[in-house]
Amino acid sequence: MRTTYKFNSILMRVFVYIVLLILLVITIVPIWLLIVNATRSTVEIQQGLSLLPSTHLVENYRILVSKGISMAQGFSNSLFVAVASTVITVYFSMLTAYALVVYDFKGKELFSNFIIVLVMIPMQLSIIGFFHYMSRLGLTDNYASLILPLIANAGAVFFGKQYLESMVIHELIDAARIDGASELGIFHTVMMPLAIPGAATMGIFAFVASWNNFFNAFVLISSFDKYTLPMLVRTLRGDVYRTEYGAIYLGLAITIVPIIIIYAIFSRYIVSGIAMGAMKE
Repeated sequence: MRTTYKFNSILMRVFVYIVLLILLVITIVPIWLLIVNATRSTVEIQQGLSLLPSTHLVENYRILVSKGISMAQGFSNSLFVAVASTVITVYFSMLTAYALVVYDFKGKELFSNFIIVLVMIPMQLSIIGFFHYMSRLGLTDNYASLILPLIANAGAVFFGKQYLESMVIHELIDAARIDGASELGIFHTVMMPLAIPGAATMGIFAFVASWNNFFNAFVLISSFDKYTLPMLVRTLRGDVYRTEYGAIYLGLAITIVPIIIIYAIFSRYIVSGIAMGAMKE
């Protein structure tokens, strides 16, 4: 009986490892092909797939430059928008989630349910009204239209609420109040240090979403010098005679570098943050 249990346990573990290996391959191969194609010429790409890099990286970069595209400027624009959006999202979302978890007020349950409804509504459905609203405020063709609305990020508030519900210590908050700390002081000095894993996880998702945000930027930003990297890559579409696929892949490869760096630095927070957010007291 014990031998059978041990055999089944080993068999299950092997099965799990095989599934994880398959998922790893599915995740890594497209990224590797993107990097490889960034080093290949258009002719080589049209001939079929290859897992080995080529020697046309510098040539593809020269094509990017010849099209009047400044990847450095696009990188700078995307970095500014992504960092500002991440800071705004994390701070105000955690602040709102803290209020929903700690305080009792009339309509709290209704407000929480309303946030869930907002999470399920795609941005594309409200983009026309959102554009008119930004236009009346004079914020079109302005990075503020991409950053300031994230003060009310329903998805981030929902995640923050789930996380704080699993780790908030009301006795610690009461002790801080007895010591004379203000409500904002309690949030900044007591709650935020405890919520670093969840805030870091939220920040990673917020950064990636903002960095890859093409739709909103395409609708709201019109000046070429304000284009973010995803918008610049969109301008690499070919003319009637030739499409430079190598340059397009190089542009796409450049856009994923910051995301990989962010994940490499903060990935240790993702598991702990999501695991805590999935737990209840």
